[in-house]
Amino acid sequence: MTLSGLHLQSLNLSHFRSHKRAEIDVDSRPIAIFGPNGAGKTNLLEAVSLFSPGRGMRRASAETMTRRPEALGWKVSGILTAPDGVHEIAFQSENGNPRTVRVNDKPASQVALGRIARVLWLVPSMDRLWIEGAEGRRRFLDRMTLSFFPEHAEATLNYEKAMRDRNRLLKDQVRDPVWYRALEAQMARTGAVIHANRVAALKALAEAQENAETSFPSADLTLTQADGDMPETEEALAQALADGRPRDVMAGRTLIGPHRADLYGVFQAKGVPASDCSTGEQKALLISLILANARAIAKDFGAAPILLLDEVAAHLDAGRRAALYDEITALGAQAWMTGTGAELFEELGQRAQYIEVTEQDGQSCTKQIALSS
Repeated sequence: MTLSGLHLQSLNLSHFRSHKRAEIDVDSRPIAIFGPNGAGKTNLLEAVSLFSPGRGMRRASAETMTRRPEALGWKVSGILTAPDGVHEIAFQSENGNPRTVRVNDKPASQVALGRIARVLWLVPSMDRLWIEGAEGRRRFLDRMTLSFFPEHAEATLNYEKAMRDRNRLLKDQVRDPVWYRALEAQMARTGAVIHANRVAALKALAEAQENAETSFPSADLTLTQADGDMPETEEALAQALADGRPRDVMAGRTLIGPHRADLYGVFQAKGVPASDCSTGEQKALLISLILANARAIAKDFGAAPILLLDEVAAHLDAGRRAALYDEITALGAQAWMTGTGAELFEELGQRAQYIEVTEQDGQSCTKQIALSS
């Protein structure tokens, strides 16, 4: 059974994390990966996460991804079916150097990669999203935003570089405006783009939640700002940065801009802040947002994104698991999911393909399992 849509046809790993070698051939159905803790299941998901812009779902350096003790470097490659055709994509790192990206055997940028594929993920570390610091929520928001706007990552990098340079001036107590103008112009230009992209992404998510028939609770999301309102235009942000220099010099850092944003979530049906919800409700809200993000991308991009759901089934009862699997298959998404046992995926049955991961002689081994009818 081979379906259409955005999906990996194959995934090949060489000396990546715990996998000395792995060759996996799949179709576009969901993929259930099971095996004991520490066997290397999540490492497969991390490899797939590289097919989207950024540093992957663990935000790890290229050097830390190499298999030990050999430390020979690593390679991840795959054949990707996308709305615009089939692409051969490869990532490689040698001698601890940053990874390179090649698409159809030609060097490619992160932005170019983002135009070909969309990948979303939900990992256990996100479970505390609503009760920890704003930085994690900004990162979560920016990953969602990047799924709509591939250029968002470049705008964020340029903004952060200019801000670091400005902060050095502030810490050195520099007061001459000449030193600030070019940096603040770049921050204003890229900061306005970042803010506009985030607002547009939240609007798309709200529409996707409103129009969906889903078993998961909807969340009302609001973009908030520390210390007042975020200037919404390039001109207004440039003026705010200039006006704020005396205060920023005293603080030794920039106190206004998109880096001060936060994401505020409310359980829509109950009117309760997400931070005050139960652990189960917070998890359900996260799943709801990932599904809404996927629906919005499918409408905008022409195909559902690849989903990476690490240990997602472990915290859901059988009814919720069945509802999640139904929504994934209805969406037509290739979802890579991990769990400790095959029984966690019983509700999927023949709608999925199965991979068992075990550890033998210090390395991960993968075996594709065919279910009997």
